[in-house]
Amino acid sequence: MKKLVVTKLSQNFREAVTLQQDSPVPLPGDGDLLVRNRFVGINASDINYSAGRYDASVKPPFDIGFEGVGEVVALGLSASADFTVGQAVAYVKAGSFAEYTVVPARQAVPLPSVKPEFLTLMVSGATAYLSLKELGDLSEGKKVLVTAAAGGTGQFAVQLAKKAKCHVIGTCSSDEKGGFLKSIGCDRTINYKTENVESVLRKDYPEGVDVVYESVGGQMFDLALNALAIKGRLIVIGFIAGYQNPTGLQPIKADLLPAKLLKKSASVRGFFLNHYLSDYKMALQHLLKMYERGDLVCEVDFGDMSPEGKFAGLESVFRAVDYMYMGKNIGKIVVELPHSVNSKL
Repeated sequence: MKKLVVTKLSQNFREAVTLQQDSPVPLPGDGDLLVRNRFVGINASDINYSAGRYDASVKPPFDIGFEGVGEVVALGLSASADFTVGQAVAYVKAGSFAEYTVVPARQAVPLPSVKPEFLTLMVSGATAYLSLKELGDLSEGKKVLVTAAAGGTGQFAVQLAKKAKCHVIGTCSSDEKGGFLKSIGCDRTINYKTENVESVLRKDYPEGVDVVYESVGGQMFDLALNALAIKGRLIVIGFIAGYQNPTGLQPIKADLLPAKLLKKSASVRGFFLNHYLSDYKMALQHLLKMYERGDLVCEVDFGDMSPEGKFAGLESVFRAVDYMYMGKNIGKIVVELPHSVNSKL
């Protein structure tokens, strides 16, 4: 089978990752499923993983990709108590950028069908849901600012804040993205290419914003921090602006942070999904029900508008990562892995 492997630690994804053409298909153990991946999700943190930032003890070569949706093609004896061959499943586990992935049955989520929309919920949707639930303290009338609002996880932060009857402001990089944000309920969109975010926030929200869902970092973090209201909360989901730098960080004006937080009784909280896994299944079930009821838009971007067209096949993961870092995507970037005709499985 084909799979992507990190062969060298680098924040340059193309330098770090190699497409291996003839890896052996792994065998499932007693409690495992062998999943043939049909759709895999692209995350900003794929670059952090290939740069070795998450676990310094892990040395190349190692498998990459965090999430997949596909069919069970083989399984261990005890796993067969809950799953069957041909069943649609989703999972979050390192090693999804491969034609086949072994997934422990306890980590697999049964699905009604193999649809890319389900993939959007696994990391992006769950991150928005759990962070806002645990750290956002949302209530009716609160003002919520979502940065990179038209992205994979931003789209969910916007919708979930609207469902909590908040006033939602979303930053984005094009009028097309602004149109998408309005269609999912965003009250005020700010195109940072044509509008000055700081001026808009100061003029339209002189009292500040109550909650910020922040995934950009650098200058955007500073702007968001300055825009906090009294008792405001800034939730750090990520800092994509710095991921391609050697340090992974863009400078922020952190020396003033204590004074700024004290002056407003404000707080900055970090959120990393791995620390909330005890609530993960509950969050996912809630989101799946919302989607199936038609209460949640799960926007998928297959790169149809990219210069070389739709992201299909593992070799297009490289293009998909570039597309994300160029800020082109609306919704969650997903790569389709068409089933190879000559597959033995």
